[in-house]
Amino acid sequence: MDYQQIVYEVSEGIATITLNRPGKLNAWTMRMEGEYRHAMAEAEKDPDVRVIIVTGAGRGFCAGADMDMLSGLSKGETLGRGGEAEDLPKATPGARPDVRDDFRMLYTYPPAIQKPIIGAVNGAAAGLGFVHTLYCDVRFASERARFGTVFARRGLIAEHGISWMLPRLVGVQNALDLLYSGRMIDAQEALAMGLVSKVVPHDDLIPTVRSYATDLATLSSPRSIAIMKRQVYDALFQDLATANTIANDEMVKSFETHDFKEGVASFVERRPPKFTGK
Repeated sequence: MDYQQIVYEVSEGIATITLNRPGKLNAWTMRMEGEYRHAMAEAEKDPDVRVIIVTGAGRGFCAGADMDMLSGLSKGETLGRGGEAEDLPKATPGARPDVRDDFRMLYTYPPAIQKPIIGAVNGAAAGLGFVHTLYCDVRFASERARFGTVFARRGLIAEHGISWMLPRLVGVQNALDLLYSGRMIDAQEALAMGLVSKVVPHDDLIPTVRSYATDLATLSSPRSIAIMKRQVYDALFQDLATANTIANDEMVKSFETHDFKEGVASFVERRPPKFTGK
């Protein structure tokens, strides 16, 4: 695929998707949306990929929707895929029969992807860019990262399901603060809220994220990760008894797998595991 607004690279079991409009702080376009979905689908189906990293080129992660697109909407134009994305093949990441409808929508599909998605937030993540950080499973931030919903300052609302996702990450009070004010917060405030897992020096961001991703790719069973990810996101809609019943069933199934036997053997033999995902 000839990507124009993202960069897609795979090495050592890690797929890296880099939003690539650095001159525009990686502002989101319909073209970028199509390429991003396509790359996610490629990473999902590639057996050599065990972890996905999402980051931005240049000074920003994603400054939000492209202002030309927003200006058109403010003048009554209709939001569509647009000619710039028409040549992209259709991609539906996370499209499996067992996936909840909640995770089949335009921006809500990342929880349905059976591989961990790590956000490496290198700069400003605002508006739609902020939305995409929320749908990563884990977020690491550069000390230069900044976060903001922005929507209230544009006459908009809590878009793309973040009224559901954001309070689950930072609590209701912090979520409403960020939504009402539209203010930008720095990486340390994001860390204090629980929005990110770790803040590191800017030049250490990608090496730190890749080191973490490498551990996941080499030391954790991809089968275990896929099931755990489904358990955690589905459990947001379940009671404790249901979550526990499902866990007990999955545990019994795990006993018959190669990865369980390999995990035990590698521990006993004091060697790195060789997981296959089976």
